[in-house]
Amino acid sequence: MNIQSKLTGDHSGIAPTRRDLVVGAVVTGSALLVGCSPMDLLGLGAKKQDFGAFGPFIKIGTDGVVTVISKHIEFGQGTHAGLAAIVAEELDADWSTVKVEQSSANIKVYANLLMGAQGTGGSTAIANSWMQLRKAGAGARAMFVNAAAAKWGVSGKEITVKNGVVSHPSGKSASFADLLADAGKMTPPAEPTLKDPKSFTLIGTQAVRRKDSKAKSDGTAVYTQDVHMPDMLTAMVAHAPLFGAKVKSFDDTEALKVKGVVKVFKISTGVAVVAENTWAAKKGRDALKVTWDDAKAEKRSTAEIFEEYKKISASREGSKPFDVHGDVAKGFEGDLTTFGFDFPYLAHAAMEPMNCVAQVDGQKVKLTYGCQGPTMDQMAVAMALGVLPGAVEIETLFAGGSFGRRASPTAEYVVECALIAKKIGGFRPVKLVWDREDDMTGGRYRPMVRHDLAIKVGADGYPAAWRHTVVTQSVMKGVPMPQGKFDASAVEGALGSPYLKATPVVDAHVALAESPVPVLWWRSVGATHTALVMEHVIDQLAAKAKIDPVDYRRAIYKKAGADRHLAVLELAVAKSGWGSALPAGTARGIAVHESFGSVVAQVAEVTVKDGEPRVGRVVCAVDCGIAISPDQIASQMEGGIAYGLSAALFGAITLKDGTVEQRNFDGYRVLRHNEAPTVETHIVPSGANPTGVGEPGTPVIAPAVANALLVLTGKPTISLPLVKA
Repeated sequence: MNIQSKLTGDHSGIAPTRRDLVVGAVVTGSALLVGCSPMDLLGLGAKKQDFGAFGPFIKIGTDGVVTVISKHIEFGQGTHAGLAAIVAEELDADWSTVKVEQSSANIKVYANLLMGAQGTGGSTAIANSWMQLRKAGAGARAMFVNAAAAKWGVSGKEITVKNGVVSHPSGKSASFADLLADAGKMTPPAEPTLKDPKSFTLIGTQAVRRKDSKAKSDGTAVYTQDVHMPDMLTAMVAHAPLFGAKVKSFDDTEALKVKGVVKVFKISTGVAVVAENTWAAKKGRDALKVTWDDAKAEKRSTAEIFEEYKKISASREGSKPFDVHGDVAKGFEGDLTTFGFDFPYLAHAAMEPMNCVAQVDGQKVKLTYGCQGPTMDQMAVAMALGVLPGAVEIETLFAGGSFGRRASPTAEYVVECALIAKKIGGFRPVKLVWDREDDMTGGRYRPMVRHDLAIKVGADGYPAAWRHTVVTQSVMKGVPMPQGKFDASAVEGALGSPYLKATPVVDAHVALAESPVPVLWWRSVGATHTALVMEHVIDQLAAKAKIDPVDYRRAIYKKAGADRHLAVLELAVAKSGWGSALPAGTARGIAVHESFGSVVAQVAEVTVKDGEPRVGRVVCAVDCGIAISPDQIASQMEGGIAYGLSAALFGAITLKDGTVEQRNFDGYRVLRHNEAPTVETHIVPSGANPTGVGEPGTPVIAPAVANALLVLTGKPTISLPLVKA
């Protein structure tokens, strides 16, 4: 993979969450090359660090225990185990004793090689680290082999390493601990010899299990809410009820009467209440009287916004083409089959709401929290405080989920915490707490989306011309990086689809609407809506042509040369028993979709109970390259399916006169344990480099369910959620 061309050339085909922020850097191979020292100018990575003999990703103690340094946050996706396994495989370490530590914020050393900045997102943690960590592990292994060879007076080619023990056929052997001092003096090879994947003994096995399970089970894992520092204060912020409104004035008389409240003051995003504890901060905020200036606020309701989207779609005013080929002028003559889809705003609804601990004293800044995007957060905080980004030290903790929410370009809750801590001063720690209501009503949603399609079907029943218009807000607006001709994140999953490749005439456009409602990438980003549109349309076209939807897809994939799509389709069909008898009132639906480099097929078995769809079984097939941890891949497919099904069935953030109507899980319904399906995951064997697994399972379930309902009811799905409030 030529990373340099990906970053410096045409960005239109790259998932935008893989390249959230490029700060004058070019990534090539596994090294970050910095020209004109922009990192130094920003102070990013300015602090010198002693990484030890084995480099920035590996520490080995005097007891021989290997600690892998993870540049990616662990917020439930299992990244720490996967990254550690890559190192352990090439190093031949004892997996049972391998540990993981979180890295510091240092873009020079720990940049995401698919972003050009330090951060976790876009299902890139394993993909961007694969060769980097293999080389780190293989280099450290070579150092131990060379040390043993020199000590024993033998050829390094005769030495083997297994489970942290270096051995020679003569009977000589030594542990990593025994050879540590000598190995530390060796120069690692510039290009260490990597294993043939066929010889892997750890990667691809069930032995690769999570390293954070015990701490998260016994309560010793530390999250931001667990942080308690001497003399620490707690803050909460009163935010405007309407997006785009500003503070006009406030009366803190009653708030200051609340026992424990220390200070009340205005910040850029609202009014901060600082107290000795969370309860006092909350009660103080409740007692505040704030007058808001809503002159530039969003005051429309959801239905009004959708009406505007429909008008934009019909006129295509301001739209830009994302795929146009064939004779568009004549291709759409004759009868057209039309389709329309509406998708609501969605909340990320991570289990742990947003929070942060900040300490500020002049130019000295320390942040302690579950940080998903160190570089973005450093820059946003630095801009707010007037310091160099490199002066912003970040200690990254575990986070209770994110789904994109903690990777905000404006780092709003982090900036709030830093501004409050600056006002307090003296490096006194301040913990900012957003409760569930703050997070649910405070913005950063998956955007609302409208899709309109008009398709001409040929005599063979397959698309001959495909007109497609997408209207949505841009999640990339304001992100300091090249945007290209259009926001590719709005149409990923449609852009490059085998269905469009196989259609002779395509006229596909995207229009970006404006609103003060803040939006953000949400687990699987554009695929959250394009997967349902593309897959549900295909099933409806197949039904119109009286062709089995599996056979319909087979023909298109063969025509488009979509071999990976065909492979996961065949695997899912075989494992699901497609075509076999089902109990009365049950139907199967299938969907196939590519996102983040992986291709996923899902077959859902669906019934309708008490007027609501119920999914009993999902068979999932995934092609994600080399499977580092099959167990974790299965877990991510299960989690992604549950998350996607939750949104498909129930998920919706709605506005009434600009105010969010959902405030907590009583109004924003999510999938319950008794509503979750049985999930079977099957992995396509592959020797290709790993691709994403954190997000690709999420978008496929909605169309699989919609396609099953089409069989059951004969009615197409035209909007989500399927269960209306």
